[in-house]
Amino acid sequence: MTRYALNLPFNLKREAEDWASRQGVSLNQFIMWSVSEKVASLRQQLDDPNFPGITYRRGASGWVTPVIRGTGIRVQTIAVAVEQLKATPEEVAAQYPLEFSQVKEALAFYQAHRAEIDANIRYENELENQRD
Repeated sequence: MTRYALNLPFNLKREAEDWASRQGVSLNQFIMWSVSEKVASLRQQLDDPNFPGITYRRGASGWVTPVIRGTGIRVQTIAVAVEQLKATPEEVAAQYPLEFSQVKEALAFYQAHRAEIDANIRYENELENQRD
């Protein structure tokens, strides 16, 4: 392993030491763990830079699904409400705790990634039909 001198601002170092202590690891282990997580995250970056309000979240099943950033509301939920249930974007924004701009971005994302999202909707519908 290569040694690397790291110059952290005092407040950041103190906060990192606090977090490391809470985790029961050394500062060195905490920094290595943090950098490893960040590198892995960047390596697996799925987000579409054209839609900053949308991110992917990995569910309990291991599947990744696009959600409205900071809400956990799936893009496919918005798409189904508008496309299948014929709700207006304004109605969807009022039904969920969303800004109208978030609904518009989710719908634009849906149009750009329609095949992927429609495939997931079909898959979930098939699962539901199997349960009945």
